[in-house]
Parts: sequence; C-alpha cells; structure tokens
Amino acid sequence: MSSFTDTLKSIDNAVLLFINGMHTPFLDSFMMVVSNRLIWIPLYLFLVYLIIRKYGKSSWLLIVFGILAVALSDQLASNLIKNLVMRYRPSHNLWLAPHLHFVADYMGGQYGFASSHAANTFALATFIMLIMPKYRNLTIALFCWALLVCYSRMYLGVHYPSDILGGMIVGGFSAWICYKLWQLVSKRLALG
Repeated sequence: MSSFTDTLKSIDNAVLLFINGMHTPFLDSFMMVVSNRLIWIPLYLFLVYLIIRKYGKSSWLLIVFGILAVALSDQLASNLIKNLVMRYRPSHNLWLAPHLHFVADYMGGQYGFASSHAANTFALATFIMLIMPKYRNLTIALFCWALLVCYSRMYLGVHYPSDILGGMIVGGFSAWICYKLWQLVSKRLALG
C-alpha cells in the first residue's frame, strides 16, 4: 500500500511541477485574476438573471438553494475537510516549495485538501447543469470556467491535482444534495 501511495504522491508532484513550470508574465497576471473570487461576481449576477428569467416567481427558492450549494461546498472544503486532513499546500511543503514559481508571493493558507476554489466552482456549475439541463452551452461554459479556475490554482502552486479532484467531488456532491433538497421543498410548497 505504501508504494501505491508513494506513486500517487509522485504523480501529484510531477503534474503540479509541470503545470507550475509553464509560467509566463502574461499567464502569471491572468491566473491571479482567474483565481480572484471578486472577478466572479458578474458571472453570479448573470446566472441570477437567467434563473429569474427562466423560473419567474419561483426563482427565489432556486437562488437560495444555489447559494446554499456553494456555501455548503465551501464550508465542507475549507472548514471541515482541510482541518481534518491537514495536508500542507505545495506552497507550504518544505521539500516542494523551493521548486515552485509563486506569483506576487501568493502562497495561500496552510492546508490545501480539498480545494475550496474547485469545490465552489464545481458546485455552481453542477447546480446550474441540474436545474437548467436544456442550457447545454451554458453548462459547457461553466464547466470550462471551473476547470480554468482549478488550473489556475495549480499554476499558482497552491494546490496539488488531488486537492483539485477532492474539491470537484465535494462541489458536485454539495450541488446534488442541494438540488435534491430544492426538489423536495418545492414539491412541499406546491402542495401547501
């Protein structure tokens, strides 16, 4: 079992070093922007607009559950899993950090598993996919955006690929749970 774990760690490190090693001044700036959560606000507002346009008066409940999906994924990744697993980010790994390129000395917090950026973006993309299955182009665009955000976290040297994968799973699970809860609550409200 130890050799299997060592192999996974080696792959994790090798993929991270490859992605992080492909830095350029333009990509450094671009990836910092992509990772900045404030830049996502126009996207959130656009999605709220689409939900209101599609669902009308019942959109408020859907928006509440969408916010809940992202909040749940964030809390699971940031406050539960990171504090239970306590896996140092690559930027805090004493062996790996000297081999990484950091942009503007950004190193993130101490622990990295699971990535909350990955969890949040995948929660949002998955939730939208579930509530708007006919909006295929939107779903594809949201998952591409989520993957770009995930890539930026590895590019910046603050997450291993396995941190990202863990975040994706947390985000997808959170979205699915909130979608099922929305279905249950909206059915109950329709009966009352």
